[in-house]
Amino acid sequence: MLNLNSTDERKKAAGEKAAEFIQDGMTIGLGSGSTVYWLLKKLGELVDQGLTIKGIPTSLGTEDWAKEFNIPLTDFSQVQCLDIAIDGADEIDPNFNLIKGGGGALLREKLVGANAKKLIIIADESKMATTLGKFPLPVEVVPFGWEVTAKRIAQLGATPHLRKKEEKVFITNNGNYILDCQFQTIPNPLGLHNQLKLLLGVVETGLFIGMTDTIIIGGEGEVKVLNK
Repeated sequence: MLNLNSTDERKKAAGEKAAEFIQDGMTIGLGSGSTVYWLLKKLGELVDQGLTIKGIPTSLGTEDWAKEFNIPLTDFSQVQCLDIAIDGADEIDPNFNLIKGGGGALLREKLVGANAKKLIIIADESKMATTLGKFPLPVEVVPFGWEVTAKRIAQLGATPHLRKKEEKVFITNNGNYILDCQFQTIPNPLGLHNQLKLLLGVVETGLFIGMTDTIIIGGEGEVKVLNK
């Protein structure tokens, strides 16, 4: 039996609550991250009990978990629209704007979320914020000329850091780099997203704006379902 700390308990509660939104026959976008792990584990149990679903994973890590829990997978060559996508977040503001990409899968997460009829975000209560920006904003950039791209991002008021893992440059599942950009605050997420997207070399930002209207938050002894 796993000994979970309080944060893991909250993540587990949120992930398992999200499974209640899954209906037989659905095609699901499977997000990334530690909270989604608990969703996948629960879905695996439901599949064993006869639930029929198919999932499109947002990362290679999620794909591995889905296979571990015997969740059938598909891809966008077979499916054009998902019934629902469920994903985590690194920061959530009161308007349901999100920062995502702490795990480095922001581009695939956004592609999956944008092609779902409904995107549900699951998180523990520590991810709620009055204003975005405390969590460094991940920006996926092409490797070629990333130094120039970083300088242009810095001109927007950020301190960009090239993401590394075990002292090696972190490579996304798409073969790109991640710049973790520390802003003091992000009062206008849409405006910043648009500015960043206009910069040559930027592939995608970790700002998810207007994409969700349902958030499941695991708190102390309770799970809240928030609707916009």
